[in-house]
Amino acid sequence: QVQLVESGGGLVQAGGSLRLSCAASGRTFSIYRMGWFRQAPGKEREFVATITWRGGITYYADSVKGRFTISADNAKSTVYLQMNSLKPEDTAVYYCAAAPPGGVTTTSGAYSDWGQGTQVTVSS
Repeated sequence: QVQLVESGGGLVQAGGSLRLSCAASGRTFSIYRMGWFRQAPGKEREFVATITWRGGITYYADSVKGRFTISADNAKSTVYLQMNSLKPEDTAVYYCAAAPPGGVTTTSGAYSDWGQGTQVTVSS
């Protein structure tokens, strides 16, 4: 099992930036891919971005492409989500997740371990 702890959420004005961090521990050798998802009140959890743990291959949801950047520091067992040009519609609880090989990159079912989430609120 992999333990994940997110940090870096908060309140920011529209147009501002935040960087989320997710520290992994435990069976990190089993991680193939790390992802960020988010869930706004009354909405389903949605895919944001993903990165392969060792190869650094990234993929983004259309809604964040060009504004968000996912990166990983294997030495620190940490994945980051740099969020720029934030919009009020980015307001949500953000979760990081770890996935073994296989599965569909953008679906939550492919990810086996999840963090507790961190709140991001963007004011207009």
